[in-house]
Amino acid sequence: MRLGRPDDAREIGVLMRRVVRRWVLPEQPREAGMALLARLGARSIQARIAAGHRFHLGFLDGVLVGVAAIRDDSHLMHFFVSTRYQRRGIARRLWQRAMRDAVRRAGTRRFTLNATRVAVPVYLRLGFVATGTERPSPNGVISTPMVLELAASAVPHEQA
Repeated sequence: MRLGRPDDAREIGVLMRRVVRRWVLPEQPREAGMALLARLGARSIQARIAAGHRFHLGFLDGVLVGVAAIRDDSHLMHFFVSTRYQRRGIARRLWQRAMRDAVRRAGTRRFTLNATRVAVPVYLRLGFVATGTERPSPNGVISTPMVLELAASAVPHEQA
C-alpha cells in the first residue's frame, strides 16, 4: 500500500470506473451516473491529488486492486476494491490505513461518507452508521450519509 501520485491517476480512474459501472450505475439515475463517471477521469483525479486529497492505493502482485480517497482528512469520497479482489480483506486494510493516516495527520475522530446502496453493508462492517435516509447527494448520486465516530483510544492497527 502507498499514497497515490499524479502519475497514478489514469490507473486509479480505470479501476474506479470499472467498479462504478458494475456496482453503482445500475441503481443510479442515468444523468447522475454519467456525471459520476466523468468525475473519475485522470484529469479530475490529478486535480484532486494536487488539491491535497489523499488517495491510498492497495496493490497485489503489482496490480492496483483498491483505492481509498479522503478529503480534508475526514470525508471518504472514493472507496473501491476491484470486483475480482473483493471479499479478501483488502477494503478493511485499505480503510484502516487511510483512517490511521488521517488520525496521525489531523487528529481526526469523526469520518463521514455518502454510501451507495450496494456499499452500505461494507461500511456497516467497518463501523459506520447511517445518519439519514437514502437521498440524492449534491451531485445527484443516490446515497446514504454515514458517519464513524472514534473513541479516544480506538484506532485499529493495520492487519498484515
